[in-house]
Amino acid sequence: MLSYEFLFDIALILMSTKLLGLLTKQIKLPQVVGALLAGLLLGPACLNILHETDFIIQLAELGVIVLMFTAGLETDINELKKSGKASLIIAILGMIIPLAGGFILASIFNKGGISDASALPFLQNIFIGIILTATSVSITVETLKELGKLSTRAGNAILGAAIIDDILGVIALTVVTSATDPNVSIAVVLIKIVLFFIVGGLAGFLFSKFMETSMRRSKMDLRRFVILSFVFCLILSYCAEHFFGVADITGAFMAGLFLSNAPRKHYIMNRFETTAYMLLSPIFFASIGIKVVIPEMTPALITFSIALVIIAILTKVLGCALGAKMCKYSTTEAIQIGTGMVSRGEVALIVASKGASLGLMGSIFFGPIVIMVVITTVITPILLKIVFSNKEQETNCVPVYKKTTA
Repeated sequence: MLSYEFLFDIALILMSTKLLGLLTKQIKLPQVVGALLAGLLLGPACLNILHETDFIIQLAELGVIVLMFTAGLETDINELKKSGKASLIIAILGMIIPLAGGFILASIFNKGGISDASALPFLQNIFIGIILTATSVSITVETLKELGKLSTRAGNAILGAAIIDDILGVIALTVVTSATDPNVSIAVVLIKIVLFFIVGGLAGFLFSKFMETSMRRSKMDLRRFVILSFVFCLILSYCAEHFFGVADITGAFMAGLFLSNAPRKHYIMNRFETTAYMLLSPIFFASIGIKVVIPEMTPALITFSIALVIIAILTKVLGCALGAKMCKYSTTEAIQIGTGMVSRGEVALIVASKGASLGLMGSIFFGPIVIMVVITTVITPILLKIVFSNKEQETNCVPVYKKTTA
């Protein structure tokens, strides 16, 4: 028999995320913080009212795809091209330094014998470092959209670096898992990644030309182009994940990027933002909190958790800021870029689950990792608000709120 409980779950998520979003807005924080807290409060970590279901998981995935698609639509391609080399350097340093920090920290605590993994201690220590290299750009994207700073030099650098970071993360994870799984080949993974950008780039170029020509000729109804854009976004996202092993959000971002110069792109963007604001975005951000289940913690694990949070924040900020400074960004921009890469979100949880299933990480480390994910996810929008805060920025925030809530 069909259950209708999902209707109540959606209603509860929408109401709680909006109420807490308004509350955080009142205290001068981004509304996304309220949405994240709503999921934490209603989920197993606190009140235990809401739980992960297949429906919520799939709807949340659709939410982050739409979020990254609209981020691609809003991106200035010329500015992104300018930051291409810088984004690569930022991503590399933003990966190496957290990887080293996580490895050293895990090595110190593993000497105390708290590990229960079947893999060698060396591999487990590396894997803890790989978890710290993860970046959940969706939190940063939503925050920058709220602040009206997504298309700034720092915003474009964050987007570019986060996409590259995702690719580097896949490669690093493949290298480590290949040590325990003989079926995993790093060469095959690299070939698939290159093929994705070739095939995706060609498909995006052809589709964007078709859209430009069709939209210029169309004098009236544009709704068909919104549907066609969404279809292209979904197909590219599916192909990225299913055929090439690249994150679906990378495909969604590429789809939006190819349409960012389309005529009347703002019409398309406004339609997607309405759908995202009303349903998909609240469910996605709440779902991150709903995922969180905090296990019992020993004093040693609590100490490890505190150290892990500190290392996770500092190494990401330092690594990415150092890369930005090497590419001649100002100190303020470098700090903004480093801060924008701090959130680990659902990406770190997925990587941790993958490692645990392969025996690369003991289940005992799940508690500290969950705590690290929660704190970095919630604190990133707050830190972004601080590092982007000035009088000009407050002025720029007003039209963004009006357009989003219309």
